[in-house]
Amino acid sequence: MTKKNWFHISTPNEIDSPALLVYPERVKANIQTAINMIGDVNRLRPHVKTHKCAEVVRLILDAGISKFKCATIAEAEMLGMQKATDVLLAYQPVGPKLHRFIALIKKYPATQFSCLTDNAVAAAAQSNSFTEAGLQVPVYIDLNIGMNRTGINPDDEALELYNYCSTASGIIIKGLHAYDGHIRDIDFATKKKKCDDTFAVVELLAKNIESAGLPKPIIIAGGSPSFSVHCKRENIECSPGTFIYWDKGYSVLCPEQEFIPAAVLLTRVVSLPGTGKICTDLGHKSVAAENEISKRVFFPEFECLTAISQSEEHLVLENKSANRFASGDILYAIPWHICPTVALYNSVKIIENGQCIGEWKNIARDRKITV
Repeated sequence: MTKKNWFHISTPNEIDSPALLVYPERVKANIQTAINMIGDVNRLRPHVKTHKCAEVVRLILDAGISKFKCATIAEAEMLGMQKATDVLLAYQPVGPKLHRFIALIKKYPATQFSCLTDNAVAAAAQSNSFTEAGLQVPVYIDLNIGMNRTGINPDDEALELYNYCSTASGIIIKGLHAYDGHIRDIDFATKKKKCDDTFAVVELLAKNIESAGLPKPIIIAGGSPSFSVHCKRENIECSPGTFIYWDKGYSVLCPEQEFIPAAVLLTRVVSLPGTGKICTDLGHKSVAAENEISKRVFFPEFECLTAISQSEEHLVLENKSANRFASGDILYAIPWHICPTVALYNSVKIIENGQCIGEWKNIARDRKITV
């Protein structure tokens, strides 16, 4: 097969649509690319939010990576089920989630679980709950370095919180977590400067922590967009996630990164609503729809197709070429945003050598597995 149609399968009519296809050989290639970029598996802490799949975790473990990051209790439990060594819940557990986190720690003792905190009230609740449960839990301070979503400003207030956590019962303070998802420049030089400027504040805080007589903090930084910058720093952990399947959005946003799409949507033409228009079964419930309509799905074989409307079960496309389509025609599409697209599917079809050989459950798609 040519590079253009690597995603073709020999018996597509055996698969109902819409379906999400995953190509394990390309997944393994992306894992190796991440290892090559960073040069040290011990500094890789991949986020599992994209794939939510135990079989993918096994591929990552088989490559020698033992640290992970996740965002939900279900994702953390999936990692515990696979006996991952070190798992950071990159979330501040409060309320019932804190109790679930404790239950998770007790159920999977072979895995070292840690979590985030970003304020004194939450840290005190964690301390009290961990102590009552007879646990000593590693905790990282979540920093707000511009994302303005979670985290504490990396200044004296953060240093005060770090000091508090260093003496609080039930807590083992480990380091700093800094996510810079707001930096989304396509030009690499611009992106690098912004990342460097932002990270300088984190480095200053780390120095102040050491100056206060505390152990050198572990720093976990960045995601997929800034991975190409942070992977070159010494002594920090990087936590890309989208790299595992990649998507159209990041292929545009991060041209300097050599990851390749490893997940593709199989869809069918279901209707011909008018001249120059076709309708497929890629509705809101089949592909992430948070972007504006031209940035939801990309048809690599038919760039002439432009999305003009979408509803729950339908995507209407304008055909600006001489190509003629009929009801039942099969199309392959790459999502612009793979992470929430995966969350729409209970399982993915596994493709090897152009054949569908089975399926993998997206087990952590649900909010709860057992805990």
